[in-house]
Amino acid sequence: MPELKLAKLPDRTPVKLAITVTPDLHQMLQQYAALYAEAYGREESVIELVPAILVAFLDADRSFQKNRVGRKDV
Repeated sequence: MPELKLAKLPDRTPVKLAITVTPDLHQMLQQYAALYAEAYGREESVIELVPAILVAFLDADRSFQKNRVGRKDV
């Protein structure tokens, strides 16, 4: 088998999660979506924005990144 520089791609199968949020959080997410549309001139649904918001939050959490299992040095 040939040795390629590109490693095998990870599993990219989406995982669907169902969550319940408080009315206050729902309102904040709707406000965020409105500000996003104002900032970028493109409307995105809360459902589309939540995964990106979560990734940004986790990427910014230094303690999580430092202690993340299976991750190389941050």
